[in-house]
Amino acid sequence: MGIIVQKFGGSSVANIDKLNQVASKILEEKNKGNDVVVVVSAQRKDYR
Repeated sequence: MGIIVQKFGGSSVANIDKLNQVASKILEEKNKGNDVVVVVSAQRKDYR
């Protein structure tokens, strides 16, 4: 298929639940047959 670039940072990688959501989005594209490049920027501190 193609190359997909995904960038995640801030609140989207703030805790384990959100990291799992990110992983699911990455796997979804990979399962479609795409090559995936992932960029992760700074994590937001989770104040829960």
